[in-house]
Amino acid sequence: MCYLNENQLSWCRAHEAETMDLLKTLGKIPAPSHFEDQRAAFILSWLKKLGAEKAYIDDAKNVVLPMGVTDNNPVNVIMAHTDIVFADTEELPMREEDGKLYAPGIGDDTANLAALLMAAKYWLEKKETPQEGLLIVANACEEGLGNLKGSKQILKDYAGRVQEFISLDGGVAHITNDAVGSCRMKITITAQGGHSYSKFGNTNAIVQMAELIGKLYEKEPPAKAKTTYNAGVIEGGSTVNSICGQCSLLYEYRSCDRECLQEMDAFFQETIDSFRKKGFDIRVEVLGVRPCKGDVDEEKLEALTKRHRDMLFAFTGDEPRVSASSTDANSALDLGIPAVTFGAIRGGGAHTRGEWIEMDSMPQAVQIALAEVSHYFV
Repeated sequence: MCYLNENQLSWCRAHEAETMDLLKTLGKIPAPSHFEDQRAAFILSWLKKLGAEKAYIDDAKNVVLPMGVTDNNPVNVIMAHTDIVFADTEELPMREEDGKLYAPGIGDDTANLAALLMAAKYWLEKKETPQEGLLIVANACEEGLGNLKGSKQILKDYAGRVQEFISLDGGVAHITNDAVGSCRMKITITAQGGHSYSKFGNTNAIVQMAELIGKLYEKEPPAKAKTTYNAGVIEGGSTVNSICGQCSLLYEYRSCDRECLQEMDAFFQETIDSFRKKGFDIRVEVLGVRPCKGDVDEEKLEALTKRHRDMLFAFTGDEPRVSASSTDANSALDLGIPAVTFGAIRGGGAHTRGEWIEMDSMPQAVQIALAEVSHYFV
């Protein structure tokens, strides 16, 4: 199947230099989760210059381009996220070497974002209207403790209207059509503390936290679906000769099955309650919850998955992997909306400061993004 006509392919080829300029500009703009303001402002200005008068920034710092959207018609969503995992607030470092472009967040998700914006540019120039309402979104807060704030805002603002939900994220070899849900929390234990010699015997928050972690790790994960848990960060204490008075832990559990998450939650609550009964001073702060897949029409979801599997195979000649993951699509799948996540680029080193993309994958990435957007115009 041919996904683009010759005019569209010619347009993509003619705009390859502009695509790289856009990618390099975006890739240098810092965008920590919750602080994507600079990227959002740049993208909105870029769209406005193309004549996108209705484009706007919403309360979650998403840049939203409505196309053919009325007050109440059905809409489809295509998004790529603006945020990256790093907290930089100054210009991000970038370098080219051996055909690769290196920068924090360049593949996750800046390159996919640039490809989607170029696809939007094509249809803005055409001045045509999609068959149903279409939202092209440069969304905020996909990473980490962004907790999918951006995608959740879109689904809230257009509640009951979203028919399909597509997220461009990651590499071209992978499709996600199932949601790995998670619960992330900060656990803080406060103890007596004191001088390590004169107050020896006082309760030590580090020792108490170690006991709690040991108990949490006794849990046998549910067998129904892959379920994991992790003690990720532990902080506490001040000096070698001080009994620790306060210690904190970042802890999470994940699963693609709601019942498994409920079992993990019940075990966690029971464990915390039992330690409180032993006299431990424990405070729990929920940092973020990502939902699992809800009651989705499996036939529609499979059809959506097949459509994208076929498209990526047509462009790459390789069969993409299909699996569960944690992406913006979680928000839609939770609500029963057919949704998939796929990437359009090739690269590596995601979530490291040495992240890179193959620069020669960008022309194809724009073609894939344009094919995705064009689906809703024909």
